[in-house]
Amino acid sequence: MFQSDIDFSKIAGLLEYQPDAPMIFNSGIFLYLFLGFSLVYMLLSRKDTLRILFVTLFSYYFYYKSSGTYFFLLFIVTFTDFCLARGMGQFRAKWIRKMLVAVSLAVNLGLLVYFKYTNFFGEIIASVRGGTFEPLDIFLPVGISFFTFQSLSYTIDVYRGNIKPLDRLLDYAFYVSFFPQLVAGPIVRARDFIPQIRKPLAVTREMFGTGIFYIICGLVKKAVISDYISVNFVERIFDNPSLYSGVENLAGVYGYALQIYCDFSGYSDMAIGIALLLGFRFPENFNSPYISASVTEFWHRWHISLSTWLRDYLYISLGGNRKGKVRTYVNLFITMLLGGLWHGASWNFVVWGALHGVALAVHKWFRAFMGRPKTYESRGIKKVLAVLLTFHFVCFCWIFFRNTTFDNSVAMLTQIFTSFHPEVFSQMVSGYWQVFVLIGLGFLFHYVPMGLRNAMKKAVIALPVALQAVLIVIAIYVVIQVKSSDIQPFIYFQF
Repeated sequence: MFQSDIDFSKIAGLLEYQPDAPMIFNSGIFLYLFLGFSLVYMLLSRKDTLRILFVTLFSYYFYYKSSGTYFFLLFIVTFTDFCLARGMGQFRAKWIRKMLVAVSLAVNLGLLVYFKYTNFFGEIIASVRGGTFEPLDIFLPVGISFFTFQSLSYTIDVYRGNIKPLDRLLDYAFYVSFFPQLVAGPIVRARDFIPQIRKPLAVTREMFGTGIFYIICGLVKKAVISDYISVNFVERIFDNPSLYSGVENLAGVYGYALQIYCDFSGYSDMAIGIALLLGFRFPENFNSPYISASVTEFWHRWHISLSTWLRDYLYISLGGNRKGKVRTYVNLFITMLLGGLWHGASWNFVVWGALHGVALAVHKWFRAFMGRPKTYESRGIKKVLAVLLTFHFVCFCWIFFRNTTFDNSVAMLTQIFTSFHPEVFSQMVSGYWQVFVLIGLGFLFHYVPMGLRNAMKKAVIALPVALQAVLIVIAIYVVIQVKSSDIQPFIYFQF
């Protein structure tokens, strides 16, 4: 009798939620599932409702593979905000609309506060009272900060009259759960995405080639550069900064600056690329942030979907720049302070946000003091110095962002300023030459002029589909050759 060698129990185990191995874009399981998904997706290309339902179910499964049974939170947020927005569309009385949007804020922020900040606030209250607090065993669902903010943007826009509420729950569920950006952004606005849902599916040659280009860039950034320099150098420095000289600590800071950029922008690139292959366009989320000549410009280039979200729904709601100069500076500080807290329930994120808030306020004051318009750009040596100053300020702030304790941050800064030992530089580079080659290549690619980058993208678009497939295979092969034994989760999964 024929006996199958296939171990179905092992396959079933791979398809189940694995807490130690959440499904991410550069994992083998996602690649196989996406191939099957793409086949069904193409078969349903002319059946809009079935295709939307299929993608929504796959997105919920994708989230299940990331956070287990907590996918029900995604449904709670989706159903609640859909109903509340429909209510805002039906009632014209302002007080009713205010009440409904307040309920949306309470539900979304309530979930966020419970799962993300209960222990943090509990420790603060206990320390103020002079007691002790036993942290609760609360699981943090992956990407809860992203999908709650995305859903909130929809209800707030409906309340403000910027968009009309959707009639179909399925369409809204598709918008909130769309898997490419579900767990780590970009935070896609309803007014940008919803009009695309019911459009006839059309993936042009330009969209397909651009998607391939973004996916390759994302794979290389994340799985080749970010993961390698993290596991083999950056983590060692940040775990024990006192064991290393100042020059090694400084190199670790520069390495982390590149690591977090390649990690997060790599995810965004892959999300944008996958969406393009499915016929959807996402907004740009990163635009060479380390070429910024000011902190203000940095936040126009870094995590653009979050910075614009904070501007439109928090900074403007606080009054923006409409209530005088002092209030403007205070609003900037509060916005960035809360933006820091959004990243995590820890004082290191609060300090990071506060530093950026102060820097934004100081830059705005300096620009007004010098009488410079918003469009002012420094030139020549002034711009070079401004870029260097901004980059090193951002790196200084990354120290507090990356370290989980303030003591570690102080230890790292102490080593840099009091025990630098430049004589170990050559020994460090020779011992970690592979790491420094990747760091050099990473920064080199980051500073490549936009014109050259666009030329590379156009070259990929112009290739035949067969050669585009070869490029993907080569990228995957390179990833397999350099990746660590364990797949490294994306940094922003914890946010």
